[in-house]
Amino acid sequence: MDHVLIAVGRKVRQFRKQRGMTVQEIADRAGVSKGLVSKIENGRTIPSLPVLFSLIRSLETDIASFFEGISMERPPAYLLLKPNDYVPIEKEEAVGFHYFQLLNQSLASNAIEITILELDPGAKREKVSTDGHELVFLLKGGIVMNLDEEMIPIGEGEAFFFDGRIPHVPTNPSSEKVRFLVVYFLNAGH
Repeated sequence: MDHVLIAVGRKVRQFRKQRGMTVQEIADRAGVSKGLVSKIENGRTIPSLPVLFSLIRSLETDIASFFEGISMERPPAYLLLKPNDYVPIEKEEAVGFHYFQLLNQSLASNAIEITILELDPGAKREKVSTDGHELVFLLKGGIVMNLDEEMIPIGEGEAFFFDGRIPHVPTNPSSEKVRFLVVYFLNAGH
């Protein structure tokens, strides 16, 4: 049943955008912080049941409509993903960040999301935090990871694993687009 929780963030964003509402408006209506709503929408945390119900109410919908289209069936034993299967997704407000979701799956009490991120030269966004751990693997080019106040260079073919609760943002110091794999290990028990 954990796999159902993974789709919640996408549904919150979908309903919010359909209603032309901002993250702040939904947060105010639900009585939660803008940061929490953003984290939920971006798959960086999974809401508690009371928060989820407050969000559904604030989106002016009912539970049945909200969960419509979310499959209750267990995921298959394996997945083979081809490049055309990569789904472009929006995460936090950012310029020059291009996310392509490969996998978003629950495993026991944890969830895993695998994403390819492309950064344009000069890409910008604020630092974010994730309720879990992250693994970054550089496929093409190099980045500098700003982890709290530390600047950590990561080169092509290198992997970087860290506690996502530490505020962080990758930067692209080069004049070429960089591409890397990001694996999010989220605690679905939150």
